[in-house]
Amino acid sequence: MENTEQKFLKELDDKLWKAADKLRSNMDAANYKHVVLGLIFLKYVSDAFEERQEQLTELFQTNSDDNIYYLAPEDFGDTNDYENALHEELEVLDYYREANVFWVPKAARWSTLKEMAVLPIGSVLWKDETGKDVKLRSVSWLIDNALDEIEKSNTKLKGILNRISQYQLENDKLIGLINTFSDTSFTKPVLGGKPLSLHSKDILGHVYEYFLGQFALAEGKQGGQYYTPKSIVTLIVEMLQPYSGRVYDPAMGSGGFFVSSDKFIEEHASEQHYDASEQKKHISVYGQESNPTTWKLAAMNMAIRGIDFNFGKKNADTFLDDQHPDLRADFVMANPPFNVKDWWAESLADDTRWKYGTPPKGNANFAWVQHMLHHLAPTGSMGILLANGSMSSNTNNEGEIRKRLIEEDLVECMVALPGQLFTNTQIPACIWFLTKDKANGMVRNDKKRDRRGEFLFIDARELGYMKDRVLRDFTNDDIAKVANTFHAWQRDEGYEDIAGFCKSVNLADIKNHDFVLTPGRYVGAKEQEDDGEPFNEKMARLTAQLSEQFAESDRLEAEIKRNLGGLGYEL
Repeated sequence: MENTEQKFLKELDDKLWKAADKLRSNMDAANYKHVVLGLIFLKYVSDAFEERQEQLTELFQTNSDDNIYYLAPEDFGDTNDYENALHEELEVLDYYREANVFWVPKAARWSTLKEMAVLPIGSVLWKDETGKDVKLRSVSWLIDNALDEIEKSNTKLKGILNRISQYQLENDKLIGLINTFSDTSFTKPVLGGKPLSLHSKDILGHVYEYFLGQFALAEGKQGGQYYTPKSIVTLIVEMLQPYSGRVYDPAMGSGGFFVSSDKFIEEHASEQHYDASEQKKHISVYGQESNPTTWKLAAMNMAIRGIDFNFGKKNADTFLDDQHPDLRADFVMANPPFNVKDWWAESLADDTRWKYGTPPKGNANFAWVQHMLHHLAPTGSMGILLANGSMSSNTNNEGEIRKRLIEEDLVECMVALPGQLFTNTQIPACIWFLTKDKANGMVRNDKKRDRRGEFLFIDARELGYMKDRVLRDFTNDDIAKVANTFHAWQRDEGYEDIAGFCKSVNLADIKNHDFVLTPGRYVGAKEQEDDGEPFNEKMARLTAQLSEQFAESDRLEAEIKRNLGGLGYEL
């Protein structure tokens, strides 16, 4: 992303958060996110709707042979008839649905909210279906009415959008938020008078991600609930390459993996010679989330992006109330919370998911792995972010489970990640890639080779850059380096071991390391460049250079003492 775009997003973050944070004096952090995210959602769908209206207006007035939308003025009696016809056409729902744009009823449009929020309470706003006056009760009621109208017109969102009247916020507070959000645009980003190339859905996704992280911090959820860095989500998606099939995330959060899968199809359309919009029809997403707010947010995230989804009937605990018991997915991707201690229930004791061993009651890491394997299709592949301890721990049956996974030849690749990747946990992490079909015997139209008995280790700890004083991130080149190495190994397309970075090993090698999967044990140390100077000569030269530097140090120390003595000081 260009610096100007990064600057725009940072300024947008700061502006919106500063406005939203004013609510903290009136309500708990756990509640005011509902108000803020609801308003951001309404602003986004209104901006997208108005952008489509502008496109349609231009199409209606453009006379060309290939424009099926053109309305000829000569077909109408007078100017007023023509203007009325244009206005009526702009309210035809199908024009918006065909462009995958949310239909926003008049009562839910941002211009309506902004105009009517400042009216005196009791003012007549419009007439209902029976002709009765509808009066303004409060600003929160006005917002809830807009959310009601959105749900009525977009059935996928029924029961998803949070109403805010229950929080009893003052009208002035809400008017302040509406005014602040009115100064932003999701569809026409501009910085310093210069239009930016950011897409509206990307801006919305960034704002949601930023706000969710801020809300988590405000609620004090340190280390337990956090949000996957976008670059790591992209890395997993690029490595698994979900072009078609069923994609499942049992700890989906706000749906980041699904969004990245959608983008993956768009970005690789030209090189794979397919139509992105058609290809997306071959992807279906399934998810589960225990947090009710995040579950609803994920549904909103999919709906506004036009992604078909099945997130179960409700938010629910993945282990205790599996919403997709019969699902066998082609791709499973997840970043479950690390090292969860309070996940166990006695009803899980003989669960069929624990095929490779019962996970310890005090740590859910291998429960997540086995749950995902249980839902993986016979030709499926999966990627899961876990704490580094999962690669080496031998306590409470974890070592035995890991050994079984290795011996059953399910582990395909291990990627060690650098530290400081997450905003509110410093737990070091790795990515496990597993598959049920290393032989590639059941997958059609795929170039993968027979990889049975082989394992790839990638040590990516030296990759990335510090985006600020505390947070590290990956560049696109870093992502490409790791993903291309994995694909070259899978397909026998010029793969080579690189000391300090990647190594292909067999089962005997892993047995020799007691079934520990830490990449650093296998890839070795990075090779030093050979400058052609023999070792003995280099050692003699460097020793002589060091002696010269010691002598120079002694000379400078004596000079400093002499100068200080001249000033009357003694050391």
